[in-house]
Parts: sequence; C-alpha cells; structure tokens
Amino acid sequence: QRGRRGGVALNVPPPPPPPVPVLCVAGKEITLLMQTLNTLSTPEEKLAGLCKKYADLLEEQRNSQKQMRVLQKKQSQLVQETDHLKKEHSKAILARSKLESLCRELQRHNRTLKEDGTQRARVEEEKRKVVTSHFQVTLNDIQAQMEQHNERNASLRLENSELAEKLKKLIQQYELREEHIDKVFKHKDLQQQLVDAKLQQAQELLLESEDRHHREKDFLLKEAVESQRMCELMKQQEVHLKQQLSLYTEKFEEFQTTLSKSNEVFTTFKQEMEKMTKKIKKLEKETTMYRSRWESSNKALLNMAEEKTLQDREFDSLQGKVGKLEKLCRALQQERNELSKKVQGPGPGDDDSPGVESPSLPPTDSQETSPDPDTTTTTPSSPIPCSHGSTIYVGVKSVGLYDFPQS
Repeated sequence: QRGRRGGVALNVPPPPPPPVPVLCVAGKEITLLMQTLNTLSTPEEKLAGLCKKYADLLEEQRNSQKQMRVLQKKQSQLVQETDHLKKEHSKAILARSKLESLCRELQRHNRTLKEDGTQRARVEEEKRKVVTSHFQVTLNDIQAQMEQHNERNASLRLENSELAEKLKKLIQQYELREEHIDKVFKHKDLQQQLVDAKLQQAQELLLESEDRHHREKDFLLKEAVESQRMCELMKQQEVHLKQQLSLYTEKFEEFQTTLSKSNEVFTTFKQEMEKMTKKIKKLEKETTMYRSRWESSNKALLNMAEEKTLQDREFDSLQGKVGKLEKLCRALQQERNELSKKVQGPGPGDDDSPGVESPSLPPTDSQETSPDPDTTTTTPSSPIPCSHGSTIYVGVKSVGLYDFPQS
C-alpha cells in the first residue's frame, strides 16, 4: 500500500493480518491428525506418521522463522525508507518554498525586463526608421551598382555564346577529321574545363560582389550611426566652445586694461633703470679704484710679512747667540773665581818664589774693568780650551777672553 502526504508517494509496509485464534487452529490440526492416525492400523505406523508430521511441522516452523527474519529485514528497510522519504519530503517542502520565492522574484524581474524591453523597442523603432531611410538611399546606390554588374554579366554571356559557337565550329571541323578524333575530344574537354572554370570564376566574382555589397551596406550603416553620434558630439563641442569664447573675450578685455596699466608702470620702471645704470657705472669706477688699492695693500702686506719672517729668524738666531754668550760668561766667571782662590791659596812666606808676583785680592764686580782682548797678563799660564774654538788665558792679575766666533 502507498499513502500520499503532501503529494509525495510513501512506501508503507502492509498491515499485519488479523490474529487467528490458536485454539481453533490447534483443534483442526488435532482432528486431522486423529483421522490420519485412525486410518493406520499398527501403532508403529502411527508413531512414524506422528514423527513425519512433527518433522514437517519443524520444517514449516524453520521456514516460517526464515520468512519472519526476511520480513523483519524488509520491515527495517521500509522503516528506513520511510524516514528517508520523510526527510526528503521536508527538503522538498523547503525547496518548494524557495522556488516559490524565486518564481515571485522572476516574475518581478520579468515585468521590469518587459518594461525595459518596451522602452528599448520604442528607441530601436525610432532608430530603425532613421536607418531605413538611410538604407533606402544605400539600396538605390546598390541597385545602380547591380545594373552595372548585370551589364557586365550580359557581356560575359555574349562572350560565352561566342565561345560556344566557336566550339561548334571546331567540333564540325574535327568531325571531318576522323583521324584526329582523340585529340579533338581532348581539346574539347580542355576547352570545356576552361569554360567551366571561367563560369565558376564569374560565379565566384558574383558571390564576392554580393559579399562586398553586404559589407559595404553594413559599413555604411555603421558610418551613419557614427556620423550621428559625431554630429551630436560636435554640437556639444560647439556649445562648449561658444562658452569658452565668451570667457576668452572677457579675459581679453581684462588683459587689455592690465596692459595699459603695465605700460605706464614700464615707463616709470625704465626711468628708474636709467638712473640705476648711472649709479652702477659710478660704483664700478669706485670698485676698480678700491680694487687697485686693495691689491697694492695686499702686496705691501705680503712684503711686510716676508720681512717679519726674516726678522723673526734673525731675532731667534741672535737670542741663541746671547744665551750661549751668557753661559760662557758664567763659566768664565766661575773659572776666574776658582783660579783666584787657587792663587790666594799659598801663605806670605812664599813671596821670594821666582816668576810669581805677590798675589792681590780679586777685584770686586764694581772695581772690575773690561779686559782688553789684545792685551795679555804679565805672567800668562797655559791656555784652557773652551767650546766654539775659543781659548782662555788665565794670568795672575786678570783673565783675557779671545777668539769668540762671529756667528
């Protein structure tokens, strides 16, 4: 049996048969058994019949159990199928609701498309009228060209008819000449092929001319549409250029007023420039004079700097010489003091010693006189060498300093 829910067929298992009362079935079987057993004479046969009946019943029970298992499996499968179908049914309901919403949206979209289509159809109708008017003109031109092509085709036909007449004459000539039948037929076939090729070329030329006419027609239509578009653009540009021209005229008037003002400013500026050029010339003369003075002063400064460097070198050398002389003077003073001490060393009983005068006390610094370098002591002693090639002669009364270096 199949139940229908929401328009979907469901495989529902058949209902179980109504329960049969067990006592009635058992009583019928017992009566049948008793009747079969009464037919048998011996108890052994009755036992054998009972065993056979028991075996049959066991087999039937087993078969019924197998059938019960199979039926249970089928029932479980059917339950699963029913669950699956219920799920599919719910999915189908959801899909149906979605499809209904989509159908509504499609109907709305179709309405909008129809409205757009009607508007576009009107626009296209207007465009088509313009194109048809232009197309009619092009058709007239095409008809004129077709007439020219027809005249060309008529001339080609005449040529073909002339060729056919020539072929007939040739055939008649070659029929008279039976010896050259094969050559004539070959030549005829070749000429026929040439004629067919010419006819095919003519047909191809016609097809090409038709294709060219179609292409020219499409091209002229496109050019017409583009020319209309360019005309609209040129109109817009014309309006824009007029606006720009009005703006430029206003700016030109402003520019003329500014030019008149700038001319006045330029005249004043020119006068000031002439004054400034005069001042610049005077300043250039002064700058040349000051530049010559500056160069002369630089030369004098350079000469002074060179002289100063030379004087500084001489001063340094003289300072070195003075330091050396001071050292020599101190050394000589010390030697003089030592020698005076040595001279005063012996007592008064030695005055009779020959060649030696009586010593006198060394003079003090206030009493000392500068020794003359050309004079020597009365009793000179052995010379004492010193640095820088100088020699010191020590006497009893005075000390002489000789031969100092000049540099």
